[in-house]
Amino acid sequence: MATVVDTGTLLRTVAASFVAGVGVTLLFSLAILAAARFADLSRDGRRAAAVWIGVLAVVALTAAAAGVAIGIIVIISN
Repeated sequence: MATVVDTGTLLRTVAASFVAGVGVTLLFSLAILAAARFADLSRDGRRAAAVWIGVLAVVALTAAAAGVAIGIIVIISN
């Protein structure tokens, strides 16, 4: 009898999409949080802390954008 659905491949796909979706969402949320914190720290005159949290915001936003780009590349290549 032929296999209609490859369960192992289907489960790996579901797990990968869940991890990617949650990961990109968390990274983007971190970028938003860090940007808001950057504004607060800048307003309070705490420049050193503001710079570090600003760097975190940029890194998190870059990582989220990279995750989206990788997802698009994977979709297009298949």
